[in-house]
Formats: sequence, structure tokens, C-alpha cells
Amino acid sequence: MDKKNSGRIWPYAIGMAITLVFSFCVMTIIVTAKADLQLSDNYMMKYQDADANANEFIKAKIDFDKKYKVSYVNNGLNQDGTDLTFKITDLQGNSVSNVKLILAISRPETHDFDKKLENFVQKDSIYSFKNLKLGKAGKWNFITKIIIGDNYRFLNIKADTRNKKYSEF
Repeated sequence: MDKKNSGRIWPYAIGMAITLVFSFCVMTIIVTAKADLQLSDNYMMKYQDADANANEFIKAKIDFDKKYKVSYVNNGLNQDGTDLTFKITDLQGNSVSNVKLILAISRPETHDFDKKLENFVQKDSIYSFKNLKLGKAGKWNFITKIIIGDNYRFLNIKADTRNKKYSEF
């Protein structure tokens, strides 16, 4: 190989590399634009709104927890029909009146099964959403907004129909 020809290949190689990188960038944009992405619905709203009001939600939860105690008392889920039950009392264990519950049910990977419910049954300090039909086996998210007077908080529960364990936050 002579010296004249060896110096001419590098500009072509650099040009080809730049073109290849640019092509990969364009293809990445095209593929992600076609992807079926689901929006988040944390706190029953879009994540941008939840992020903007995060401090308010934390303060509201702290204020709520100074007056009331909430617990999730289910023993597993069944996709064909299940009850979601919560126990809500004041800190002394007394039943609380004027409670409003809003329940949002969703799957982690899709919004196809989303439901929003406000019809619950109350007996003493036990609040239940009765005979919920979950369309599919697997993981479910239950976001409950509990409102008592001017106080409110969100209770986020992740549960699975195949396992009795759940996580609450």
C-alpha cells in the first residue's frame, strides 16, 4: 500500500461514522414515537401535577395522620370478585363520621382496566368497596383518597391476585 492511498480512507471512514450515528439517532426517535406509552396517574392525576403538588400532599398526609388512623384489612384478592376493606378511626380508636372515599383501580402496565369508584359500604369504622371484579389475574394498584372534613390523604396499595402479600405506602 502506498502512502497516497492510505491517507484518503480516513475522511470517508469519519464521514461514514457520523452518518451512522445520525441514522441511529433518527431511528431512535422514530421507534419511540410509535411506542404505546402509558401516562402515570399518581395521586389520581398526571405525574406533572402530582410532582408540582408533592409538598402539599406530604403536609396533608402528616396533618391527617395526626388525627386519624387508616389501615388496609384485606386478606388477599380474587379477580372474580373481591372486597377492598379499610378501617378508619381517630387516634383513640373511635369510629369517624363524614368520611368520603375515592378509589382508583389500575394495572401497572396499562390503563385498559382503570376504574374509579366512590360507592362504598360503611359499618362502624370499616369501609368496604364490595364485589369488585378485576378483569385479569396479576398485579393491581389501588389508590384511595380518604377525605374527612378538610383533611385528606392518599393510600396507595399494590397487590396481586396470585399472592396474599401487598405493599402499602
